[in-house]
Amino acid sequence: MRELDKTDLKILKLLQQNARIPMTELAEKVGLSTTPVTERVRRLERDHFITGYHAHLNPHALGQSLLVFVEIKLRSKSGNIFEDFRREVAHIPQILECHLVSGEYDYLIKVRLPNMSAYRDMLGNILLQLPAAAESRSYVVMEEVKEMPMLNLD
Repeated sequence: MRELDKTDLKILKLLQQNARIPMTELAEKVGLSTTPVTERVRRLERDHFITGYHAHLNPHALGQSLLVFVEIKLRSKSGNIFEDFRREVAHIPQILECHLVSGEYDYLIKVRLPNMSAYRDMLGNILLQLPAAAESRSYVVMEEVKEMPMLNLD
């Protein structure tokens, strides 16, 4: 992977703050003309430094107020159980993130739902019904202190 210069990092930082910034404004802020900035953005996309552009939605306004982190322990550590589990959770829309972790449990999952009833239903009727899942531990978020969807590029 190639090195990023200060201009590339500044472009990435500005795009993280506002992905809809016009190229002319982006060019002005980084001190280049529009054509080289456009070429740099295309290169950053091509080299997978930029993997997409997204709207940051307000989950509370959309009725998805309950945030829960779930630890999952698998039934075993052999065979294709990890691959099977990854494939199964990829199709569960309530799961926002799923990470293989070290420690007593195997996976840490982040879910968003409307309420506790919906969470109980998803946990008991979907997540713990997966053949690979043995047990779970849930952490219901009482207050979201910090959520930063942007990388620190300073």
